Amino acid sequence: MTQPPIANVLRTIIERRRDAVAEAKAMRPQEVVSDPRLEDDPTLITPAKNPFLSALARRRGNGIIAEIKLGSPKLGSLVGKFDPQELALEYAASGAACLSVVTEPDHFFGSYEILEGCKWASGLPTIAKDFVVDEIQFRWASDAGADAVLLIAALYSKEELHRLAKAARRFNLVPLIEIHGLGELTKLEGQNWELIGVNNRDLRTFEVVLDNSIALASILPTGAIKVAESGLTSASEIAMLRGVGYDAFLIGEALVTSPDPGQKLRELLG
Repeated sequence: MTQPPIANVLRTIIERRRDAVAEAKAMRPQEVVSDPRLEDDPTLITPAKNPFLSALARRRGNGIIAEIKLGSPKLGSLVGKFDPQELALEYAASGAACLSVVTEPDHFFGSYEILEGCKWASGLPTIAKDFVVDEIQFRWASDAGADAVLLIAALYSKEELHRLAKAARRFNLVPLIEIHGLGELTKLEGQNWELIGVNNRDLRTFEVVLDNSIALASILPTGAIKVAESGLTSASEIAMLRGVGYDAFLIGEALVTSPDPGQKLRELLG
């Protein structure tokens, strides 16, 4: 099956991210990619060794990863409309299993500094959502306190995806591998995975179609915690996706645009 092309807006984001990361590396040449915290070369991270995985494993079937993002190409800027740390605290008090923080600065208005503040304010295990173009981003995520990182399968060849996942694990960052369609499943062949996410947002149109998660649920790699992402707005949708095999649910827009995010989160948890 032929993979769909990456949407022009996503291509623009990646090109800008590549330039920005290169500029940051040039300004901080003393930074290194290697990390001494893991002496071995893990092929798989277990829940016992990672709080993000542990939190989702404990609440399998009802774990919500509540997202903080200060905007997007679709939403525009949300900067100033809420305090990220206060929202993180509200998520923790309202039953979120984990936190997601979008760190891409130019199109999503995020940063690793925002992630650090939200992680330590809330105490929740946290995933850094960036567009990874260089392994140095794993160092930045780890230094900010992240426990997991996002890898969008569509952006990489199979070999690149496996290499980046391995590099993330050296920082004890569990990789959430995000796929969007059947064609990307071949990139997962050849190893086991901790977390697989299915994004309901079409990369070509950025429209949300929940049928995407439903269609892929039964053929995702066994053993991985399965995460449904994007476009979830109700407890009934979560119940439907739980019924076809999803273990966790990453929700952002429905929360950050709600007049009462804590109440909305409690409603989603049923």
